[in-house]
Amino acid sequence: MGSSLPAKEANLFKVIVKSYETKQYKKGLKAADSILKKFPEHGETLSMKGLTLNCMDRKSEAYELVRRGLKNDLKSHVCWHVYGLLYRSDREYREAIKCYRNALRIDPDNIEILRDLSLLQAQMRDLSGFVETRQQLLTLKPNHRMNWIGFAVSHHLSSNSSKAIEVLEAYEGTLEDDYPPENERYEHGEMLLYKISLLEECGMLDRALQEMHKMESKIVDKLSFREQMACILLKLGRFEEAEKIYRSLLFMNPDNYKYLIAVQKCLGLYSENGHYSADDVERLSALYKSLKEEYSWSSAVKRIPLDFLEGEKFQEAADNYVRPLLTKGVPSLFSDLSPLYEHPGKANILEQLFLKLEDSIRTSGCFPGSSQMEPPSTHMWTLLLVSQHYDRRSQYDIALDKIDEAILHTPTVIDLYSIKGNILQHAGNFSAAAALADEARSMDLADRYLNSECVMQMLQADQVGLAEKTAVLFTKDGDQHNNLHDMQCMWYELASGESYFRQGDLGRALKNFLAVEKHYTDMTEDQFDFHSYCLRKMTLRAYVSMLKFQDRLHAHEYFHKAAAGAIRCYMKLHDSPLKSSAEENDELSKLPAAQRKKLRQKQKKAEARAKRGG
Repeated sequence: MGSSLPAKEANLFKVIVKSYETKQYKKGLKAADSILKKFPEHGETLSMKGLTLNCMDRKSEAYELVRRGLKNDLKSHVCWHVYGLLYRSDREYREAIKCYRNALRIDPDNIEILRDLSLLQAQMRDLSGFVETRQQLLTLKPNHRMNWIGFAVSHHLSSNSSKAIEVLEAYEGTLEDDYPPENERYEHGEMLLYKISLLEECGMLDRALQEMHKMESKIVDKLSFREQMACILLKLGRFEEAEKIYRSLLFMNPDNYKYLIAVQKCLGLYSENGHYSADDVERLSALYKSLKEEYSWSSAVKRIPLDFLEGEKFQEAADNYVRPLLTKGVPSLFSDLSPLYEHPGKANILEQLFLKLEDSIRTSGCFPGSSQMEPPSTHMWTLLLVSQHYDRRSQYDIALDKIDEAILHTPTVIDLYSIKGNILQHAGNFSAAAALADEARSMDLADRYLNSECVMQMLQADQVGLAEKTAVLFTKDGDQHNNLHDMQCMWYELASGESYFRQGDLGRALKNFLAVEKHYTDMTEDQFDFHSYCLRKMTLRAYVSMLKFQDRLHAHEYFHKAAAGAIRCYMKLHDSPLKSSAEENDELSKLPAAQRKKLRQKQKKAEARAKRGG
């Protein structure tokens, strides 16, 4: 770089590069100007000055200088590389790739350019190009760990897991016996777990198991190690060994649903569709009974049987599950039971159970068949549960009667007002729901959840102005729009967009829907920094899973809602375009003078309000 310059200027050029790397942009600019005084048309210096200006947010000058530099020195790989970096900073990845390729024609073995190109290829999912570039990097620097790992990952992403395994094994062959040193133990362990997951993916389960036994001492993440080993044993049909590991994992975390389901699979007692024979139900009941004795504090062990039990046994298990939670006063109890309503038979049993509990507490102060007096709050929580039950079954009148009774019983419980608001919302009375949500919010002004719930209800009732003022209470410096946008608060933007759409304000609706779309673009961009970071830190399993997640990012529900909302706005605008100012003036001239004046004042106020809001 800067080779065509005399010694003094060549040293100054090195200062520009160093200043760019250490973000001392003013110093770099000064050095560039010193060179350009003597050599005003020196291409590489012009390019570096442009790159430095780009980092100082002087984009138009930056592009002008870089293009001028390139024009003056088309055969300089530095100029092409800088042009690529400029495009990359503007997320113009395809153009950046072209520039890097031109730079590599001039200097095919430039490691820095090859590394930058590989990152862009991973970002753009140019997987065949990615494999090629990583192979070139490995050939040039085979003593660099990251090049081996990058080459293996590139093959894995190209759906060639067996080749990825070969690369990792070749890399392991270059290591010494006492590897890894203390400070690299975790990274090496991660690489080994990644290799085992590749073997599992290829169906080489026996080999994966051998590898695990051989490398156990070198793997630091023991929890992942045990989970992976149990999973492989389960796939191999070695159920007893798998069950033994899963039971040891349960000892650490008896509320982990995955472990409990895995134990069922080991015992041949798991069904994807949830249908079980009478014999299976008997065995499952025995399993969960023994687990309950072992882990009496585990909520999952008591809750899962409700999914497979039927009839009287279901009623008995539900009764035993619900009672302590009502005594304790757990507000999320109904959310926990909600999936059971997909089974109509169970919904009817739950209704009978809840009404029986409520009746018993109302008349005797105890649960049925118990002589122990319940605290007064139990009655209130039971009424809340019954009202939520009727709300779920769309019997809103009864639900409102029950919740009103609960509020009369204990008027200070905030959850009651929130739930009543939800019932009114489901019944279609949005303004009353918003008023109740506001009442709940005002009972605890420090609760962000209540504030968000209230904002949501207000937007549902098309009270956008009020919703904005309420949302501001929990944003930084009261700067509502920018702050909520920066926090990627999509539920707010979607609800706000829908509200504006209902009111016919298509401009603001579109702005909100497109803001959500922008968040998804940002998420796609945000993966860029991880391409080199994850290879360096060896978090390879997480990296590959993140890339797979990114590939299906736009399948997310919020993106679909935003896209559908924006499409509706565009269609409406197409069907009834906005009137031109000439047409509007023509219509205005037909109105009486007083009305015309009133309308103009109204428009001015609306414009001023829009400026303030935007």
